[in-house]
Amino acid sequence: MFTPLENTPFLKTEIEKKRKGLFFGFNFFPIFLMGFVSRLNPVFLKFGSIEIRYYGLIWLFCFFITLKLLSFLVERKKIGINKEGVSDFVFCVILGGILGARLFYVLVYNFNFYLTHPAEMLAIWHGGLSVHGGFLGGLLGGLIYCHRKKIDFFALADLFVIPLSICLCLGRIGNFINGELYGRISSLPWAVKFPGVEGFRHPSQLYESFKNLIIFAILWNLNKKPLRKGTLFFVFITFYSLFRFLVEFFRQPDSQIGFLGGNLTLGQLLCIPFLLVGIGGLRYLYSKH
Repeated sequence: MFTPLENTPFLKTEIEKKRKGLFFGFNFFPIFLMGFVSRLNPVFLKFGSIEIRYYGLIWLFCFFITLKLLSFLVERKKIGINKEGVSDFVFCVILGGILGARLFYVLVYNFNFYLTHPAEMLAIWHGGLSVHGGFLGGLLGGLIYCHRKKIDFFALADLFVIPLSICLCLGRIGNFINGELYGRISSLPWAVKFPGVEGFRHPSQLYESFKNLIIFAILWNLNKKPLRKGTLFFVFITFYSLFRFLVEFFRQPDSQIGFLGGNLTLGQLLCIPFLLVGIGGLRYLYSKH
């Protein structure tokens, strides 16, 4: 699963070079500074050419978590929507989220590639989803459903962001198992060497997982308080954007984009308008008399 980095022969030299230092004129190699080599296999089961991956299982699990937890919260808050309605709402949000995440990635993150390889636009299994695009697509899907069913959107959205935050937490663990969306090169004790990736890196997937867990804890506690409709929705947007902006300083930017505007990534630039919307929404809700 994980092998201490210094026990991997082909990396011994690299580690010694990176962790070699001077302390009052003497070379030292702090023995407590250890990295790890990820030997996690992303495939859970394989039948011939068919693979069942942990990442897919995680999101399947998240789907059922969302249904169960959202149904529980809707019943507790007495929103006036049955379990079938909850399932339909979740389906619309997920469908819109997937379409939005893919379309946004194609248009914003790697448009030139897909322009010359149009068939790859549908190859979602090759990767390429944008969380920000997923938010926009899911938002549109939820709005359409609530408009057609004449349901208060913010009443449902306030509850939906609670399971969403825990699902994002688990999803980043899936990215970690896949060895994707890793961080920048690091010599910290918990740095990880991912298969096929140069050097050992910040496990930024786990940083993101932890910040989503924090958001879940915040929302879960706020949910118990008498708040105005839309509060949890805008709190989620605010904290997700803020934490994501900070975590991006440890995450490796997309190779086809690199850094923009100095030392910022595209993910950070996208967080800024979302953060403004979150703060603006909260200010609007609590400035009304």
